[in-house]
Amino acid sequence: MQIRYLHTMVRVLDLDKTIAFFRLLGLEETRRTESEQGRFTLVFMAPPGQPDCPVELTYNWDGDEGLPSDSRHFGHLAYGVEDIYTMCAHLQANGVTINRPPRDGRMAFVRSPDNVSVELLQIGDALPPAEPWNSMPNTGHW
Repeated sequence: MQIRYLHTMVRVLDLDKTIAFFRLLGLEETRRTESEQGRFTLVFMAPPGQPDCPVELTYNWDGDEGLPSDSRHFGHLAYGVEDIYTMCAHLQANGVTINRPPRDGRMAFVRSPDNVSVELLQIGDALPPAEPWNSMPNTGHW
């Protein structure tokens, strides 16, 4: 029996803000579907050159009373990054809170505008501990 990864779906409250967040991470829109009958928009975003690894952003035109919730029932999205310090600095400079700073040079967590937890992992070996990350406390939860 074969199995193939298709996508991870998350519901979003503000499609434009969420697309902007995932663009900050470096993802690109690969596909979009709008359903007049179902009153929803699906936007698929993936890392460059990896269209088979998308996140599906589901936007219900009439709103979603459950958002933004803690989204802990979902878990998190995880992306490998070339330089975790550079990525966290980039996100922070664009107004994203670093919930779990990369004190270990390996792992950080942030949240999307819809409260979806996103794990960032250093590709390869962990980077040497560095400031300001090394002494930065956690903010909220992830």
